[in-house]
Amino acid sequence: MAEWLYEDGIGETRAALIADARIIAARIVRDDAGARLGAVHSAQLTEPGVVRLSDGTVATIARTPPGLTLGARLNVVVVREALPEPGRVKPPRVAATDEAPRPAPSLRETLDGPVRVLRAHEADALEAAGWSELLDEAVSGDIAFPGGMLRLTPTPAMTLFDVDGGGALDALADRAAAAVTAAIVRHDIGGSIGVDFPTIQGKEARQRVAAVIDATLPQPFERTAMNGFGFLQIVRPRPRASLPELLRADPVGAAARAALREIERTPPGAPNRYRLPPAVAARIDARPDWLAELVRRTGRTPILDG
Repeated sequence: MAEWLYEDGIGETRAALIADARIIAARIVRDDAGARLGAVHSAQLTEPGVVRLSDGTVATIARTPPGLTLGARLNVVVVREALPEPGRVKPPRVAATDEAPRPAPSLRETLDGPVRVLRAHEADALEAAGWSELLDEAVSGDIAFPGGMLRLTPTPAMTLFDVDGGGALDALADRAAAAVTAAIVRHDIGGSIGVDFPTIQGKEARQRVAAVIDATLPQPFERTAMNGFGFLQIVRPRPRASLPELLRADPVGAAARAALREIERTPPGAPNRYRLPPAVAARIDARPDWLAELVRRTGRTPILDG
């Protein structure tokens, strides 16, 4: 039976849904995530379609209550978190609500099904299931599947998958379709998704690839038919950034949080000096709250060489 592995890390919480000893879905929530999905904020309408939340965050709002004038206050619920894009961050999106202000549910509260909370002194169940490999996929974009390789590339317009491999093209496309849907779920990818399959001949073969997607990708989603050049588009809800977007937007921060996880898991009595890339050590040094929490959890102050 599938279960969620949940870890309350330093700088982020993380969770992975495990089935058959492998990760089939994953989520990361960082301590600097900003306006999070489901939170209700007091806000002020500053210009048409734009509000400023009580914490200073600027968000877009699609529809405002009738008669609301600039400067008026209202409560809003976050329906999409901020999305990192090259050179900018797309602001969060909110909707007007009659609900009272409240924080967003924690990552653990959003997990559906059995949850096992992991501790740093225990065997690393996340790593055993392939946590490092998952992060490597997100950062590099290289995702292997039997007989082929996917190349994942986030862009401002859509997330693109390019399919490469050998053998019969029809069979390669069928295997790639299953690999794409698994990667979409594993990396929490939403929004517009384009898949460049090999060009295959015949309507029946193209329909078979589409049927694989329909059978393996959880609803809700919409898709196009595969065109004669092998391109197919999928559209899913996009309430937050995918793992590739999250990790690529701040690679130094991702490396710093990973280093903190490794340090926290260092057995007692092991050397307390850690050699890190200078930028990573500087990021950790710049967060005294991270260091204080690390000392609280481990009972020792690490020496970071950068």
